[in-house]
Parts: sequence; structure tokens; C-alpha cells
Amino acid sequence: MPVARLTDAELADALRPLPGWRLDADGQGIARSFAFADFVGAFGFMSRVALLAERADHHPEWSNVYNRVEIRLTTHDAGGISRRDIALAAQIDALLQAPETS
Repeated sequence: MPVARLTDAELADALRPLPGWRLDADGQGIARSFAFADFVGAFGFMSRVALLAERADHHPEWSNVYNRVEIRLTTHDAGGISRRDIALAAQIDALLQAPETS
């Protein structure tokens, strides 16, 4: 079953509770920048996101430079942004609220 692309109205509603996320320049994905105290903090965050993404079978486009992580979410099968992107963005945001475990 194909994944449905969100309409402009659905996307506006879905982004409302995700304040750090923005529509990217081409309008085909959502993006957010994250900054951490150091490289270890950034890499640890990326590792936790990787586990979420693997469970969801929905993988981000991302980059890391020292303490910064840039994440872009899009659903290629839908030709843009789908509920899968919104769900993963919400899970990523929840990681920032959860205490880290050792």
C-alpha cells in the first residue's frame, strides 16, 4: 500500500506541535538543526535516532559536524512529507526530553 503525501493543510496541522521543525527549501521534507555540548553528545543523539529510525524502517537524511546534527525527513515513496516523517520527528523530539541512560 502506497504511503500518502500530506496535504498543505495536514502538514500545517502536523507541524504545529513540532516547533523546531521547518519545511525545507524544496518543500519536500522537514528539517531541524540540533546542537550539543560536544561531539560525544551529538554522536550519542545520532545513535539513539538511528535505533528509532531502524525500528520505524524510515531513515533520515542527516549530517554531523562536531556538536551539530542536521536532520531532514522525507518520504521518497510519497514524493514528499508523510505521516511517517511527522511520527519520526515527534519521536526524535521526545529523545531530547528523555533522560539519557548509561
